[in-house]
Amino acid sequence: MSLDPIALAERLIACPSVTPADAGAMGVLAHVLEGIGFTVHRFAAGEAPDGPIENLFAMRGHGAPHFAFAGHTDVVPAGEGWSADPFVPAIRGDLLYGRGAVDMKGAIAAFVAAADRVSEHHGTLSLIITGDEEGPATYGTVALIDWMAARGIRPDLCLVGEPTSTHRLGDMVKIGRRGSVNIWIEVPGTQGHVAYPHLADNPVPRLIAALDALAKLHLDDGNDWFQPSNLEITTVDVGNGATNLIPGAARARINIRFNDEHRGVDLIARVEAIVKAHAPTANVRGIVSGESFVTKPGALSTLVADAIRERTGIDPELSTTGGTSDARFLSRLCPVVEFGLPNATMHKLDEAAAVADIEALADIYADIIRAALA
Repeated sequence: MSLDPIALAERLIACPSVTPADAGAMGVLAHVLEGIGFTVHRFAAGEAPDGPIENLFAMRGHGAPHFAFAGHTDVVPAGEGWSADPFVPAIRGDLLYGRGAVDMKGAIAAFVAAADRVSEHHGTLSLIITGDEEGPATYGTVALIDWMAARGIRPDLCLVGEPTSTHRLGDMVKIGRRGSVNIWIEVPGTQGHVAYPHLADNPVPRLIAALDALAKLHLDDGNDWFQPSNLEITTVDVGNGATNLIPGAARARINIRFNDEHRGVDLIARVEAIVKAHAPTANVRGIVSGESFVTKPGALSTLVADAIRERTGIDPELSTTGGTSDARFLSRLCPVVEFGLPNATMHKLDEAAAVADIEALADIYADIIRAALA
């Protein structure tokens, strides 16, 4: 009897694996994978507060071609207001409820079920699974890539099971993502009494001027595969609880989601130059969460689109919209695309995936494996 993706999804959902906790999810997955012929490697990486993180790499077969599936067992916090326990999976009507049903334990279960159905194949089939995608992503897929590199393991193609579908299963495949950079700005001043401004130095006007210039910054018009890059001011903070005090410092943070016309470090430098034109003594610090990437339409996207079309009759849209994912790291290794369940309830209260969608996704994934390892 073939492996039931719904039953496996339920077992995974029952593990409250809120980043960075594993809560037994990797153990469930490892046991099932070993039972269908995979060699499973597990290791923990990192230290508190962002770790330790449980990671898993499973491989079946040998040689080329090497087709990999990547995903994550960690989930975001459930939050208050669920109609039932978010970590007690339940099928009500046509839907499987539980935190992670959509993002992305349902897709992992579907792929494992697909791998069970395609037990005979050429080349190598692998799973790259982390417990650190929803968090800082410091000790997860990056650590897995390092672990693989140390052992000479490199896939030829990679599919990430992120929930990319929008209205119907199969209507969207992600072939790229915008990059993301966070930038912290601090403008120093001299604290003082508002009645004696000549004895103080108010940093707020300089910060406001710098933020106004940044808000007016035109980065680009987008291109064939990406929407225009956008800069957003995400916080402004003076921390002043008094009405008669000129603050000693003013701070702000911005985020830029950028397309492949930019690099993160260049954007940090550009922001710093604009800020210092208005506040020469300002401190500007940036962290690049990930660079943009695109896997232009080719063999991999065609393979995935053909499998979707055969099972659903839908021609998927190839898109680069949305936030970041671990595909930003995996794209350094090989061509990578993302395809998974409809994403309407991901990260929401009463997250739920259609049972029929999980079962159909397993069928599509099985077709993709067959085609990739033909």
